[in-house]
Amino acid sequence: MTAKDVTIELPEGAGVSGLWLRPPRARACLALAHGAGAGMTHKSMAALADGLAARAVATLRFQFPYMERGSRRPDPPAIAHAAVRAACARAATLAGPLPLFAGGRSFGGRMTSQAQAARPLPGVRGLVFFAFPLHPAGKPSTGRAEHLAEIALPMLFLQGTRDTLADLPLLKRTIDALCPRAKLILAPDADHSFHVPARSGRSDKEVLAALLDGVAAWMIDR
Repeated sequence: MTAKDVTIELPEGAGVSGLWLRPPRARACLALAHGAGAGMTHKSMAALADGLAARAVATLRFQFPYMERGSRRPDPPAIAHAAVRAACARAATLAGPLPLFAGGRSFGGRMTSQAQAARPLPGVRGLVFFAFPLHPAGKPSTGRAEHLAEIALPMLFLQGTRDTLADLPLLKRTIDALCPRAKLILAPDADHSFHVPARSGRSDKEVLAALLDGVAAWMIDR
């Protein structure tokens, strides 16, 4: 399968790039935002999209405006939220009757949740977070998660147990407070990029496959 180039129009009239990948007999769709340091074409994003396609989930990857410009500095939240909304609207049009979900890797997932907390994303049934950045590395806290209490949608968190941006006890406590709306799927020994050391006895591909199995099953069950 080959992803199709699309353009996502933003409220101020500018546009950002997107990649639409719809497998045969798709059963759900995910608007998928990238992390802070790498755009939608990064190999990690392609692996998510390709892996989900193999599991009957369509994806719309998209660039945040700063990445579209080639900047390394992430957009202010208001601009990022507007991009998330525009991408979700475009995904809904492309997906037709497919159940629609939204989320992303790290920064992209957090911007999606903030957008939903501020004003519900039309038609979105649930949020998916690949390595939610609960706090900066080495500074455990839960301030970045406070807005999650304002979200009524089901939420799925996929997290490595060695993620330095998500202290595991704090993350579990945060998700417990959100239950039954929130579910956590852990990748033992994985870091923020879902990389595992050789001593774990598993490969990165095996770790990602297990996580994507969980994502697809959760989405299709909504």
